[in-house]
Amino acid sequence: MVQRPSLRAVAAAAGVSPTTISNAYNRPEQLSEALRERILELAEQMGYSGPDPSASSLRGRRAGSIGVLFAQELTYAFSDPYCAELLTGVAEVATTTGTNVLLMPVGPHSVSKGHSRAEEMRLVQNVRRAVLDGAIADGVDTEHPVLRVLANRGIPIISTVDTGSPCVLVDDRGAAVEVGRHLRELGHRRCAVIIDSMDDDEPVVGVRDESRLFPYARLRLEGLRAGLGPGAEVTPVSAGTNTLESGRKAAAAVLAVAAAAGAQPTVIAATTDVLALGVIDTLRSQGLQVGAEISVTGFDDIPRAEDAGLTTVRQPVREKGRVMARMLVDPTYGQTRVTLPTEVVIRTSTAPAAS
Repeated sequence: MVQRPSLRAVAAAAGVSPTTISNAYNRPEQLSEALRERILELAEQMGYSGPDPSASSLRGRRAGSIGVLFAQELTYAFSDPYCAELLTGVAEVATTTGTNVLLMPVGPHSVSKGHSRAEEMRLVQNVRRAVLDGAIADGVDTEHPVLRVLANRGIPIISTVDTGSPCVLVDDRGAAVEVGRHLRELGHRRCAVIIDSMDDDEPVVGVRDESRLFPYARLRLEGLRAGLGPGAEVTPVSAGTNTLESGRKAAAAVLAVAAAAGAQPTVIAATTDVLALGVIDTLRSQGLQVGAEISVTGFDDIPRAEDAGLTTVRQPVREKGRVMARMLVDPTYGQTRVTLPTEVVIRTSTAPAAS
């Protein structure tokens, strides 16, 4: 095991007192900007991520808490059907083991969007201070600074993204390939893909910077392209936050661009059911028959998907939460990489492409 540097070691290397190192993280107003920047840069080079909030605890004592990291606002955890189902699975395991669950919104992050030192400090501050036995990272970008801070603290992380570290996955790309093949068999060759992303601006039709999409969304887009095959016209549309309203706006933008170009897509595929339901709202409000005139697909199979007749991918979201929590709190659970099954569920929202 790699020995992490201590606060005193960083202080010695920087030629300052341990208190000054602590202040750089916890009381930044006590230091000049230049001194604080020098300390943080040196600490990063040494692999030191800040004072350990559990340092005063007895060695080996468990905190009795796990964190759930997600890249959206805190309210998202209570309003999004997928997130609520995942947390239910986590909570079921936490209840039986007497473990606390700390919800930790960490904000979006991607390689393409640079962050100042102050912004990175804001993103990671709560994670740096939290006393945790482990953390679940759902859809958090692999380059997010909070993951580096947790790793430097030696806190186990279970991710829903394949990073080579412990993870619980579904085959996002493979499931989307099956959806694409289904659409190809129905004769669909023009497809708009509505994708949730880290941007909160107006929807962008024909997005080019795909690094701003969430990791699982990029895989689903790749799968749809592969399943539809060569020659298909696939237009990615960045919708922003995963909400019904984002889906509605993105669909309206697709139809407006299509009207100007004179070439309407025969199918709109969404990377989540929530976005797909928003798409259906817009299509119906504009007098278009879902399935007969334009097909729609989603991903997740949330409860409302069946009522809407939505063709989608069913994934065991609650089981994903259970397995991730068990990896962190159950010492008898030996698996470190689990891929859960998915199923394409075909309903009335997809039909042969309209001529």
